[in-house]
Amino acid sequence: MRNLRFFGIVLACSCSCPQRASTADDTDTPDPALETTPGMDASATPEGAPPPSPVLKGLAAAVCPAAIEATPAPVNGQITATVIPGTEPTALDPKDTEFHLYEGAVWLGDGLYFSDFKTTEGFPSRIMRYVPGQPLVVALPDSGTNGLGLDAKGEHLVGARHKSKSVVQFSPDLSSLRDVVGQYQGKPFNSPNDLVFRSDGNLYFTDPDFQAGANKDQPTTNVYRVAPDGAVSVVDDTIKNPNGISISPDETALFVAGNLEAGFLKRYPLAEDGSVGEGTVVLPDVNVPDGMAFDCAGNLYVTEHSNRRIRVVAPDGKETGEIVGMQHNVTNVAFGGADRKTLFITTTGALYQVQLSVAGLPY
Repeated sequence: MRNLRFFGIVLACSCSCPQRASTADDTDTPDPALETTPGMDASATPEGAPPPSPVLKGLAAAVCPAAIEATPAPVNGQITATVIPGTEPTALDPKDTEFHLYEGAVWLGDGLYFSDFKTTEGFPSRIMRYVPGQPLVVALPDSGTNGLGLDAKGEHLVGARHKSKSVVQFSPDLSSLRDVVGQYQGKPFNSPNDLVFRSDGNLYFTDPDFQAGANKDQPTTNVYRVAPDGAVSVVDDTIKNPNGISISPDETALFVAGNLEAGFLKRYPLAEDGSVGEGTVVLPDVNVPDGMAFDCAGNLYVTEHSNRRIRVVAPDGKETGEIVGMQHNVTNVAFGGADRKTLFITTTGALYQVQLSVAGLPY
């Protein structure tokens, strides 16, 4: 019996892997016998001992079943998502034939919220709400948002808002908002895109220049951390247009995808106080990566925008399959539904869904 760690969640694995004594370097050193991507925890579980349960924190602890064991891959090979009827822009306005970009899906309460914006001047944006079995509705007509998420307690909607070049938190009824952070070194951000809160109040977000136009106040496109005391620091300034961002279910690792056509996924270790260590590319050759989400078993679902697919990577770092079938470019994913086993997929003009065997995180 061994414990496997790649994306930051520890899972029990019964296998014939060779046993060896653990060392102080085991946390960051891959076991050659397992032939996996670096990041695996090679510490051993004594024979006969019960398999340990994953350590879930924050949103994962709140929404995932109490006991998650290592299970067969929920996506093994290729599976197909289906479009949700009535979620196209023309469902609300038959005359609306403009290009729409659905983004930033997050499940809150009994519904899915996402941003819907156009690529016309100013990138006008609104927040939509979809409750399964009900018509798509406009929740906030003028939001100015791209990526959406939840606050540290998982109670309030927060948004990466290109309209104000800030990260904002909305009131429960979405009637008002306040800036969580709006500047770095006295200058506005470029175009906040995606975000994630850790349960201790640390905020992490990406700031590409997609909606910045000619008004680029920051010289580089950065990944930022906002500490609980409000201090803002740069996590990474080397990624061209960083995009999707997520935290592992045990809150020990941060993941960022970006770099456009030469895209990749990077993993950063998180210290107890939320500070961020040096990042490592753990998934190369991701063509135009966008958003991502974890399921409760530690599998990561990474979108490829132009390839119109979602790549599924297991906790040991191995790709197990892909989700296809989208007839629009793919932007983001989120788990929802009554049992949180429906993976909702936002695209350039429609919502898709696929039912899986494992529950997942709301964004």
